[in-house]
Amino acid sequence: MRAAKIPDGNVVLGQGAVGIEAIVAIARDMTPARLHGSVRPRLEAARAVVMRALARGDTVYGLTTGLGAAVDTRLADEAILAFQGRAIQARAVGVGDIMTTEEVRAMLAARLAAICHGTSGISPDLAEAIAAMLNAGVHPVVRRIGSLGEADLSPLAQAFLPLVGAGEAQIGGRTMPGGDALAAAGIALPALGPKDGLALLNANAQSIGLAALAVADMQRALDSALLAGALSLEAFRANLSPLDAELDRLRGTSGHAEGVRQLTAVLAGSDLWAPGAARRVQDPLSFRCLAPVAGHAARASSAVRLAVEAELASAPDSPMVLIERDAMLSSVNFDTTELALTLEAAGLAMSHVAAISAARIVKLMSPAASDLPRFLTRHGGSHSGFATSQKTASALEAEIRHLALPLGALTLPVADGVEDYAPMTPRIVEKTHAIARRLTRLAAIELVVAAEAVDLRGPIRLGSGTGAVHAFVRSLVPRLGDDRPMGREYEALARAIEAGDLMPTDIAAGSGVAP
Repeated sequence: MRAAKIPDGNVVLGQGAVGIEAIVAIARDMTPARLHGSVRPRLEAARAVVMRALARGDTVYGLTTGLGAAVDTRLADEAILAFQGRAIQARAVGVGDIMTTEEVRAMLAARLAAICHGTSGISPDLAEAIAAMLNAGVHPVVRRIGSLGEADLSPLAQAFLPLVGAGEAQIGGRTMPGGDALAAAGIALPALGPKDGLALLNANAQSIGLAALAVADMQRALDSALLAGALSLEAFRANLSPLDAELDRLRGTSGHAEGVRQLTAVLAGSDLWAPGAARRVQDPLSFRCLAPVAGHAARASSAVRLAVEAELASAPDSPMVLIERDAMLSSVNFDTTELALTLEAAGLAMSHVAAISAARIVKLMSPAASDLPRFLTRHGGSHSGFATSQKTASALEAEIRHLALPLGALTLPVADGVEDYAPMTPRIVEKTHAIARRLTRLAAIELVVAAEAVDLRGPIRLGSGTGAVHAFVRSLVPRLGDDRPMGREYEALARAIEAGDLMPTDIAAGSGVAP
């Protein structure tokens, strides 16, 4: 179940599971976030559990004890309130580049969605303050390096410094002290009570929020790569026998079947299906293997989507407040190993897609391979045509291949050896997203190259999907006559892909590729 949307377009949190699209809408479209009416009573009930545990004198991590290695330290009663603010201040240790506005909004939205479960024990006023920050456009300054993926403590601490009158935040295009930004937005500083500091921090909202953005971009990158590959099949006059339904049935693997299904739909109506239409009996592997490579990558992307949505639907807190049992239990619900490994698999899959894309680009420009003019220029050796675009394609493929190398788990124990494992999820999210952005640009180059090759072929009948793709490319990038600076056109096409413009209804309906 997705987060509900009310008629005025707000995303309502706390009413069912939150989907990736809801996080993207809040992050990128500045869609307001509203808390469902059931959220405050739920948070109040959980808060009552916290206060009863405190009154009983229970030993509870982060409530009556220190954090990390200091779990063996019992907090004096008079130190409990001040400890919560210090916990936030001490963990704001991020360095490096500042996260973008959409990344910060995705992180805040992911944390707020998890808080709505009512398992953190947070004061309701704090949850409402986070929603107010999002809706007023108060965006904390967060430096991205500092989390190992077993709770994103550092980025979340930076994000919530304004709630204790510290840190910095951006509002209306200006950066100012965090407390001043809240005041400018008319948001009162909430009072921190017992456990509130830990309740804000002990989750994986950086990893999950940014993974939601990565999934959206990954899907578009893979869609564009498949469509570029299909247009290259048309341009190469490739043999479509590998898409034969009986061969697919005899192969019997799900990734292969998915690729065959999508390509068959995109190429429906192409004259390549006619007997004798192909130039060769058998093509290079970068053309022949498009279906299994793209199909497996699509399934890997789907697995990431499922993992992110499972994280968004889960309660990550530790200690976890169990209202019905009037109990607080330490948990490992913040562990993101499954998400990290699923992202690694998707990154490797995208590197395979990139490898065959770059190979097709080069072969389309080779007269020996494609029977087309060298570098796809009609003017012979006096013009460069697309020759130097091969270098950009090669650079993109090399960077993708490097980024796809697995990062692995934490090797340096921290917190006096208590924290001796971490999946490194934030960095894996970041590098997988970087792969998707580069794959989109590689697909843009292949789309332009394949469109030029199609035009050089002369009058051929394209499939319903590939015809629409060709028209889309030509609406943004004219044919190459005289040499011109193509880099800006590739980038413009890539940005259009990222905006979702490559998937109009006619292509999506004809291809079976997700719009």
